[in-house]
Amino acid sequence: MSDSPYLISFKQVGSAAEGLLTSTQFADKLPFAVKRVFWIQGTPAGITRGHHANKTTKEVLVALTGTIKVKAETEDNISEFTLSSSDSGLYIPALCWTELTFTEGTIALCLASTDYDETDYLRDYDNYKKLIGEL
Repeated sequence: MSDSPYLISFKQVGSAAEGLLTSTQFADKLPFAVKRVFWIQGTPAGITRGHHANKTTKEVLVALTGTIKVKAETEDNISEFTLSSSDSGLYIPALCWTELTFTEGTIALCLASTDYDETDYLRDYDNYKKLIGEL
């Protein structure tokens, strides 16, 4: 049985008058130590990104602005999530195939459990299905 994606809530402090601060420090503890942080911006509306899984990397994806529709597939389940607020993030376990669709102006922040390594990526869906079927 594989790990499943789930939403993580982040506490925000501040006010509408002063602005809000959101930090993972106030989260219900991230499910991994963060080794890499990256962001995605400038993706045209309606373009689907992702189309891959990672063998070992775990991630938390946050929509800082805009909306991200996420289709997440694991060995056991296919789930769909909509991220449209910076006070929550989607935990994406290893061996989870994702497809991400952005609205115009979206900025996505990703917290990752590993440094970038191209050999960690599964980019062919048929190979992914074969691999998870063997587990």
